[in-house]
Amino acid sequence: MKLRSLAAKRAGRVALAAVPVGIAAALLMTGVANGAVPVAFTVSGSTFQVAASQLEGTGFSQYAGNVTLKDGSTHPVSVANIASAKLYDLCQSVAVPGMPMGLKITAGGDGTPATASNMQIGMTDLQGDATFNNIRIGVDASTVNTDAKGTAGDFAQDADSVEIKNLKQTAWSTQASVFNLAGLHLQLTDGQTCF
Repeated sequence: MKLRSLAAKRAGRVALAAVPVGIAAALLMTGVANGAVPVAFTVSGSTFQVAASQLEGTGFSQYAGNVTLKDGSTHPVSVANIASAKLYDLCQSVAVPGMPMGLKITAGGDGTPATASNMQIGMTDLQGDATFNNIRIGVDASTVNTDAKGTAGDFAQDADSVEIKNLKQTAWSTQASVFNLAGLHLQLTDGQTCF
């Protein structure tokens, strides 16, 4: 079919206009899925806890950032990116504001870890015993060795891999292109937390 005859009809013109839009959308979604295009979202008004007996990750970076609440207020966070992560004995808990109850999720037990790809965490506190391989401390945040990057001129660090034992973390947000929760158990609690 010739371009001129296709463009002569209304349906043909719509199809011609849709092709570049479809290609652009596909490229954008591929970038989001691979962590190359950051996705901003509004966080809830609560932090949550994450614990794991061990985290093993490759493709690590960390730098300063902010999270935004629905009312427009922001909170400073330490942004951590991990291209590929394994979390053993994962626990996540959050308290329901104003009520004596909470939500608790566990996964990754019995030697089968929870796994995540292109994970980004906005945290306020991190504890554990950490080992970094090929770490660079004090690099410019816009030049870290991960797809997601920080602001030019900001302090950052990156590493080929990271291992954290006895992980305890308080965070505002976690996102990942894929998060596989082997052995998932979600339960309402009387306020019981991970730590």
